[in-house]
Amino acid sequence: MNSQLIENISNTVLNNFVDRDKYAAVGGLSAALVANESDNTNVYRILKNELQTCSDFTFAVAFITEAGLSGFSTVFQDLAKKGIKGRILTSTYLWFNQPKVFKMLANIPNIEVRIYTGKDHQTTQPLPFHAKGYMFSYASGYNSAIIGSSNLTEGAILKNFEWNLRVTSLDNAEITKNISEQIENEWRKSQPLTEAWIEEYEKLYEKNRPKLVPADLSEDPEAYQVNEQIVPNKMQKAALDQLTELRQSGKQKGLIISATGTGKTYLGAFDVRNFQPKRFLFVAHREQILQKSLESFVKVIGGSSSDYGIYSGNSRDGLNKKYVFATVQTLSKPENLAQFSKADFDYILFDEAHHLGAAMHQRVFEYFTPKFCLGMTATPERTDNFNVYKLFNYDIAYEIRLQDALEENMLCPFHYYGVEDYEINGEVIDDATELTRLTSEERVNYIIRQTKYYGYSGDKLHGLIFCSRKEEAKALAELLTQRGYRSVALTGEDSIARRDEIVLQLERGEIDYIVTVDIFNEGIDIPCVNQVVMLRNTESSIVFIQQLGRGLRKFKDKEYVTIIDFIGNYKNNYLIPIALTGDKTHSKDSARDSVDLEPIYGTSMINFTKIAKERIYKSISQSNLTLKKKLHDEYMNVKNKLGRIPLMCDLQRDSIDQSVIASKYKQYNAFLLAMDEKEFTLTSFREQLLSFVTVELSNGLRKHELLLLNALLCGTVTLEQYNEILKEAGCYIDEAVLESVDRILTLAFFDDKSKPNKVSYGDTALISRDAIGYQLSKPLQVELQNNDFKVLFEDAIRTGLLKAEQYDPSKQFTIGKRYERKDVCRLLNFKKRVPGQNIGGYFIDKEHNTCPIFITYHKSENISETIQYGDYFKNPSVMHMYSKNKRRIEGTEIQNLYRGVDEGKPALAMDMFVKKSDDEGTSFIYLGPCEIMKGSLKQEFSKRKDGKEDPIVSMDLKLATPVDADRYYMLTEK
Repeated sequence: MNSQLIENISNTVLNNFVDRDKYAAVGGLSAALVANESDNTNVYRILKNELQTCSDFTFAVAFITEAGLSGFSTVFQDLAKKGIKGRILTSTYLWFNQPKVFKMLANIPNIEVRIYTGKDHQTTQPLPFHAKGYMFSYASGYNSAIIGSSNLTEGAILKNFEWNLRVTSLDNAEITKNISEQIENEWRKSQPLTEAWIEEYEKLYEKNRPKLVPADLSEDPEAYQVNEQIVPNKMQKAALDQLTELRQSGKQKGLIISATGTGKTYLGAFDVRNFQPKRFLFVAHREQILQKSLESFVKVIGGSSSDYGIYSGNSRDGLNKKYVFATVQTLSKPENLAQFSKADFDYILFDEAHHLGAAMHQRVFEYFTPKFCLGMTATPERTDNFNVYKLFNYDIAYEIRLQDALEENMLCPFHYYGVEDYEINGEVIDDATELTRLTSEERVNYIIRQTKYYGYSGDKLHGLIFCSRKEEAKALAELLTQRGYRSVALTGEDSIARRDEIVLQLERGEIDYIVTVDIFNEGIDIPCVNQVVMLRNTESSIVFIQQLGRGLRKFKDKEYVTIIDFIGNYKNNYLIPIALTGDKTHSKDSARDSVDLEPIYGTSMINFTKIAKERIYKSISQSNLTLKKKLHDEYMNVKNKLGRIPLMCDLQRDSIDQSVIASKYKQYNAFLLAMDEKEFTLTSFREQLLSFVTVELSNGLRKHELLLLNALLCGTVTLEQYNEILKEAGCYIDEAVLESVDRILTLAFFDDKSKPNKVSYGDTALISRDAIGYQLSKPLQVELQNNDFKVLFEDAIRTGLLKAEQYDPSKQFTIGKRYERKDVCRLLNFKKRVPGQNIGGYFIDKEHNTCPIFITYHKSENISETIQYGDYFKNPSVMHMYSKNKRRIEGTEIQNLYRGVDEGKPALAMDMFVKKSDDEGTSFIYLGPCEIMKGSLKQEFSKRKDGKEDPIVSMDLKLATPVDADRYYMLTEK
């Protein structure tokens, strides 16, 4: 048996049950409480990562729901590809488990399922079974178990207040034997899950099923209904208050930005009720929107039905009504507009206001002179240079985006599955794939297998399939129908009347799928949709969200909507994580993190299969997120929203990240010039100063320099005052960091050889320091008299302070954040910046007794054989690391590294930074302080291609904080 493993577990036991200060627990082996603390730390994430790393597993859980089980679908599928099997033991206790759950379980190929019934094996009288345990075995020879209060239900693994204990042991340990024997005993008293058993259970379930109403359906996303009266929900109350404030301040226009399904129509009705107009006009671009909107207004405002009417191509009923609901196509015709006076309506509402750039919309917008005009849209960002914000005088009354709406439980949660598209003879579906391959028998069968496997919420399938071509839509609809899935294709060639009829057929359950291209992106509500299938390239994050949004309206018996995204070899795959997270930073690191960490919004979950992830990684690596056109489109969105030229801090708040501007343009005026803006004029010297602050300080990694410069803009700052400023900001303070700040701001830290990216900052210090305190240098004071430079200089400081909010100011580094080698040199207070090639995998700074360690976990096969060290995690707390090549234990370098370890007082403070591969660029993720484990040094030899051997030393580094489960899996998966 592995002696190191035994030692690790022994220390862990002593740490857990005897003395946590005297003995060191080894991360993943430690007993721990597993609870739902946050979106990043919950039972679901822990179970998911245990599954991803185990060699086999057994779940013994009384209660299972569709939503609880479906969150692990991609993991089960990936495990099946690796040949890893598991078991699930569940029950019919209290008739909680629905028949559909058993059907879902039966559809997972690599899991054996049994039903606990006790000795008599009779489902008619299910015996009490209330277990909640999850057991995992690992190839490394140990087992873990999570036992406590969490069933396999969405609430229990994501949000409920739950307590579970995770324990670890070796195969022959008493706790392992006890759990194993208990499981096997219960397993023997259970019966296999079969189709015949499910059929029988369905009959019994109908007789005995509990009469429960899912908690998710207690809230209508549009509004609350109290004693038959419609009242505003949380979002609508806030928006109504802001609309009232807007009008009280004298404003005549307002814009509501609200995600699809969050109740914009009811919100408009509530505000019209508050306003009490003499006459009201509702304008939409689709006739089928009008009737539903009219019905919503009647529910809220009430009154006689004769007060409401539609004015469209098919109806002139609304011509003289108090509340008029009109299509823009009909209303915009000059002869129709002429039937209304310009002041006929004192309140006008434009639905889908982003369409107001079109000529007919403009004609209507400019004709009328209401007392108040409201625009509503979910997608104000445009790529056609139209500025919807300007039309509404930049007055945004309220804004709630998709991710916020999901967190607030205003929408139906989604379960997103990014799965790989079908491969034919080793060729992956891509942008140029021929129609015959897209609609081949093999691919259609594959699509059906995936849609069946990932399923849908509810008893009846109501599906929507988006594909790339009209011919594909028609062929797929026919082929799916032949295989028992009644499907109808709809394209832009179909009339509105036919579209409406087909939608009704889907709602009535007469068909299973509508197969379309892009006609259902917006302007239509089909609340019953419980499965959205994406069989096309993601051309736009806006369109992606519009299509995903077709299933986000809450509906009876729909706990969540299943989104199945078939990911081919598309160049635009990088847009998928950007769309799902609403990320506008244009940062590759941010896009990768979105894929790696699979964020959760409320109870909405994002999952990718391993192959789908790899295709997205490839797209991110190959894409250029900082192309001028992409940045220009994003810049214009912000400019349009603000109604002025944005500053860098404006972009940082919710758009392009500072790191993009710093790396590509060095300073903000250069970026503005690239965006065709000529607002500011700078001399080359001012550009040098601005480049220094932007590249070195505006990343916000350390507040100290930024706070000092910000204070010095108002005059001299004494050392005592500076210390007080740092304390108020929660910053760590010691002599070393104060000296480092001096070296940075006087540029003493930099020399010609170490300047990054060939940026020259000149030789002019930004500050001076004397017995009184700190002052801005005379040259900088002179330059700040220029208003253009002053605006951009202050903006760079504000941007840095804004970015600094992402970091813990009380520590040198924040665990989980990314740092480059050059940044680490500054934050560790080095006297000089050390060129990257001199740092290598680690660098000993003798003056401060520090040693940063940089590990590329999966090394490229193309790098020199002298640095292809096989560093690897032994577990979440221990990294097995190799020294630089040609090193011996008795050598000076290794002795310096190990000094003081045997005495329990390491001489060097070590910090570990890791990145998965060189594809991630030059930044490393900070994992925390670490130290060499006593007695772990081992002399080894690495073989070269010429057959000779070089001495090399291996060692174990123990992290003070174990790597969190998601990050650990992300770094270690191959």
